[in-house]
Amino acid sequence: MTIWNNEDEMFALMKEKLYTPVVGDILDVMGYTHQFMPQYIRPLQNDMKIAGKACTILEHDVFGVQKKPFGLLTEALDQLQENEVFVGTGARNSALWGELLTATAKKRGSVGAVVDGWHRDTPQVLSQNWPVFSKGCWAQDSSIRTNVVDFRCTIEIGQVTIHDGDIIFGDIDGVLVIPQKVAEEVIQKSLDKATGEKLVRKAIEDGMSATEAFAKFGIL
Repeated sequence: MTIWNNEDEMFALMKEKLYTPVVGDILDVMGYTHQFMPQYIRPLQNDMKIAGKACTILEHDVFGVQKKPFGLLTEALDQLQENEVFVGTGARNSALWGELLTATAKKRGSVGAVVDGWHRDTPQVLSQNWPVFSKGCWAQDSSIRTNVVDFRCTIEIGQVTIHDGDIIFGDIDGVLVIPQKVAEEVIQKSLDKATGEKLVRKAIEDGMSATEAFAKFGIL
């Protein structure tokens, strides 16, 4: 039985109570052992956290002026929904995120962006107080270099396959993907483990050895 009443409460609990290491541990125990995106995908600021549903975006590199600049980018942005995370991959020759994309996604109720590539307009993105995760900053424009070719499709980033609607959770330690079909179970078990880790830490700080603590709590 879950302790939240709707997805707004679930995502709020995740951001308040959870952190990616504990969720990753639960995913490992449940047999989902390839759920972290590559370590180079980082938050623009260390205190940024993302919890929401993936809206998957597939992009690719192009070379020169396009008949339709950006491909399907504006269509992908305009159909974003509340509590969704823009998750983009597939292009390498330009920045994939910036100031105006942030403003558009935020206005639509999206809760963050994760791009397997670069972002730009860093001060303007940060000024909007909205979480973005990327490889880093690079100002090169996408209009003649990158097209969005599909959205709400299956994508891969590093070792993880991402389906539209999977749960994205990110913080200073990385970004992971919780498969939609097991999301509630993973989140509830993660909340339980996070509570257990607090008990273990207190026991160790009170003098219990690591061996004793692991034998008693099964957590380390």
